[in-house]
Amino acid sequence: MTVQEKVDFIICTLDTLYPDPQIPLRHSDPFTFLVAVMLSAQTTDKRVNEVTPALFAAASTPEQMASLPVERIVSLIHPVGLAPTKGRNLQAMSRILVERYGGEVPRTFEELEALPGVGHKTASVIMSQAFGVPAFPVDTHIHPLMLSSGKNVEQTERDAKRLFPQHLWTRLHLQIIYYGREYSPARGATLERDVITARLNPQALL
Repeated sequence: MTVQEKVDFIICTLDTLYPDPQIPLRHSDPFTFLVAVMLSAQTTDKRVNEVTPALFAAASTPEQMASLPVERIVSLIHPVGLAPTKGRNLQAMSRILVERYGGEVPRTFEELEALPGVGHKTASVIMSQAFGVPAFPVDTHIHPLMLSSGKNVEQTERDAKRLFPQHLWTRLHLQIIYYGREYSPARGATLERDVITARLNPQALL
């Protein structure tokens, strides 16, 4: 099987398994989405979704978050882990949005990555899923699953962008997340070993 045949097969199979993948983090606008993605570092989306209702009830806008004491933010997000650092970053990020961007989330990679607590992966998620800008976010969860020999997430991201059509990047990112949650924890799955060999659900392809 050629590389292109593998890519086509992966796309077909993931479309069959997850035809309409939804963003797993609950949010109502780009700001609450950015907050949720920042909170998701080194924890689960389920845990984030458990703490954000109370957090957003207290502060759902940059203005409100910026004025909320860090101690209060930390108390609201404590279950997600790394709460002191995340709390400081959320308040600092919100203040910058108010002071520099009129309370709006910026729409460039450079501006997003300059915000406290926002790295390239988080910026890529926001750009692709909130603003519709082509991006292929790769983190330590997606990295081992990809059809890539890259030794780090940066190389894996470059390989993913080279292999897969740009208009599919956002959907594929979500599909691979769902795939990893369903199969990777139990079996150490990879896209090539399990999707390519159709061991996940052979009947789904008939």
